[in-house]
Amino acid sequence: MKKIFLITLILIAALILVGCQGAEGPAGPAGADGAQGPPGPAGADGDQGPPGPAGADGVSYQPPSYVGSETCAECHEETYDVFMQSGHPYKLNKVVDGQPPEYPFTTLPDPPEGYTWDDISYVIGGYNWKARFIDLNGYIITGADENATTQYNFFNPVLDMGNNWVGYHAGEVEKPYDCGTCHTTGYNPEGNQDGLPGLVGTWTEGGIYCEECHGAGSLHAENPQVVDMKVDRDAEACGDCHIRGAVEEVDAKGGFIKHHEQYEELFQSKHITLDCVTCHDPHTGVIQLRKAGLPTTRTDCEDCHFDEANFQANVEHEGRVECIECHMPRIAKSALGNAEMFSGDIRTHLMAIEPSQVGQFTEDGKFSLSQISLDFACRSCHNDNGAAKVKTDEELIDMATGYHTPPAPVVEAAETEAP
Repeated sequence: MKKIFLITLILIAALILVGCQGAEGPAGPAGADGAQGPPGPAGADGDQGPPGPAGADGVSYQPPSYVGSETCAECHEETYDVFMQSGHPYKLNKVVDGQPPEYPFTTLPDPPEGYTWDDISYVIGGYNWKARFIDLNGYIITGADENATTQYNFFNPVLDMGNNWVGYHAGEVEKPYDCGTCHTTGYNPEGNQDGLPGLVGTWTEGGIYCEECHGAGSLHAENPQVVDMKVDRDAEACGDCHIRGAVEEVDAKGGFIKHHEQYEELFQSKHITLDCVTCHDPHTGVIQLRKAGLPTTRTDCEDCHFDEANFQANVEHEGRVECIECHMPRIAKSALGNAEMFSGDIRTHLMAIEPSQVGQFTEDGKFSLSQISLDFACRSCHNDNGAAKVKTDEELIDMATGYHTPPAPVVEAAETEAP
């Protein structure tokens, strides 16, 4: 009975609560999106679509080939005519039909004793300094024994020497010509030019012509408005040939720097930051400019070194001695040199003078020091047969020290009035 009463009471309370409940309110704002669920299973592969239309035909590439300097001359006639007066094209010259090659400023002598022009295949050099000769098998003519004289030196008016024959590897048998890397255009080390066993490698032109510096020109010749030629003004490009060995050393022999070491010399100094073409027009040469009475460089020393040009300790030098006589003396030798007068036939590109340095070379004579010595900066004139009075080492050192440093201005003390 009591249980029935309790259940009845609970039901009545529930009915009362239901009766008191209000109407449902509006929906609240949506909550933030939940995290993305895991991906569903991949669908089945669809069918491959039809192929697209064929592309346009491509253009097959043909690497450029060498066309020869005369092709370049068809458009660049003025530059070509100037360039042909320089020494670059005459590093190696072919003898055709027994006729000697022709040069702008020199005439070759007859070949070495015992040879005629019919026995010569090529002439090495012949422009201004010296000439050597190659036989019909491609070997450099050296002579039968140590007394042979097979190199001809042209006369040098500065040294008052030359016009003579000297030995070149005298007595050496079958000396090959392996200088094509720097003496020819379009050189390939494989094979033998003209089929001659003594000629190492092949080339498109003997001598240094347009395409050796600018690259093979066939594509440019066919379409000059689209295909440009290479123009490399970096000094390292010239240094490919104007170098003898390791760039960190300047090779020497017999009291002179060996020839064609200009890049090695520049490497020793602050001038290595310059490009060779800053001073030199690559299409001209010093000899042709000198012959024409024109400046041999595009710039003057005083364009940069104006302070030094404005003061020289020795007033006798002013207006009489050019900068290059002291700062680019003839330390190098190609064909001729006079050791007693400290003068070879090639100017150096070392340029900086060390006032306390008398000698130029290492003790073994195999290398030049990095600065110009007083022997060459001063004694090329101040010697027994030179144009100036002989000076002792001490006198030269005293004059060279601070040569371009003007004296400090004298400041007079201001006068003070008595109180």
